[in-house]
Amino acid sequence: MLRDEPQFARLFAGQALSVLGDRVSFVAVPFAVLSIGGSVSDVGLVTAAALLPMLLFTLVGGVWADRFQRHRMMLASDLVRFVTQGVAAVLLLAGVAEVYHLVLLMAVFGTADAFFMPASTGLMPLVVPAGRLQEANALRGFVHSSGLVLGPAVAGVLISLAGPGGALALDALTFAASAAFLARLKPRKTASEERAGTTGGTFLGELRAGWVQVRTRTWVWSGLAAMAVYHVVVLPSVYVLGPVLAEREWGGPASWSVVVAAFGIGSIAGDVCAYRLRLPRPMAAAAAALAVASCQAMIIGSGASIAVIAILEAVTGVAVSIFFVLWETALQTHVPEGSLSRVSSYDHMLSAGLMPLGLVLAGPVSEALGVYPTLYAMSAVAIPAALALLCVPAVRRLPARPPAADSPDAVTPGSL
Repeated sequence: MLRDEPQFARLFAGQALSVLGDRVSFVAVPFAVLSIGGSVSDVGLVTAAALLPMLLFTLVGGVWADRFQRHRMMLASDLVRFVTQGVAAVLLLAGVAEVYHLVLLMAVFGTADAFFMPASTGLMPLVVPAGRLQEANALRGFVHSSGLVLGPAVAGVLISLAGPGGALALDALTFAASAAFLARLKPRKTASEERAGTTGGTFLGELRAGWVQVRTRTWVWSGLAAMAVYHVVVLPSVYVLGPVLAEREWGGPASWSVVVAAFGIGSIAGDVCAYRLRLPRPMAAAAAALAVASCQAMIIGSGASIAVIAILEAVTGVAVSIFFVLWETALQTHVPEGSLSRVSSYDHMLSAGLMPLGLVLAGPVSEALGVYPTLYAMSAVAIPAALALLCVPAVRRLPARPPAADSPDAVTPGSL
């Protein structure tokens, strides 16, 4: 596919480098805070500074991405992130970085991220034919999954050789490389461009129009609700409570790294499977995959051996990748291209934007109830929520391709 679709190949190459840099940065930033004398609370503050803009600006990014050229918005975002990571690297390498420097830089970084993500989802149908969207999303997912495995390893080497500043310098260079590829991209025109330069409505009017696209498609808003539960309830078991158990009972970080690596390998396998899957009802399979993925809290709290937990986490990694590939392909296939970035902005807001809420609550709740009861409670909420998505008729019946407008099988958005 990379050979057959040159525009996608350029996008893929740039994003592959950028994702690797992001995974390196994910490991390097906490060590950067600690290296300048920051506390654990300071680590949380810097992390929150990068995530909070997702909640504040993602919807704005969705409106702008549908209004303007998406690849140009992504290019601008990459350049901003190149500068922020570059400045952070210089401050760290010069030995003059302070915690407030990193807080401010990560806030700017997160804001640029909030504009990049809706534009990225909306760009895919402009560089890939409709019949190859699932393959393209699977390849993009493969890059993200591979980064889960390679990124921490690269980060560990860089931090040991050049410190956190050196690792962030590499991240900055990957954004510069991504920007170079985006500058050469020539996607087809967006719906707004094809309207011969009309200005469209007001910002709030366009935002409401995007919400209508969500509200009138049952499979979309129910999928968003299920994903919100997954990000707020399930992922804290992985990011917070899993490491706690590893430290207390499993022998430390080495055991947890085995579990994380197994999940990453499973994610890669899931992307490979999704590349080949051809399903008449893809959202039904996606909902089933989300139910499997939602078992992670139960697996981590099962009390099984590390080997068993790692194997089961690999299975959930397969399910996570399949779900997200099928979900993104369904959005790109069934949502009008002119509204796609706005619809995806609700997706990103409810996932990346709300996830910090779960991360913040996981610690206090586990201290009050205990780690294992909290993990069981997470499972009791998340698994039924995912199964409820599978019970929605519009989810089970959504076809791989929208019916033609004059077909007797054609349906209105409200019936989906």
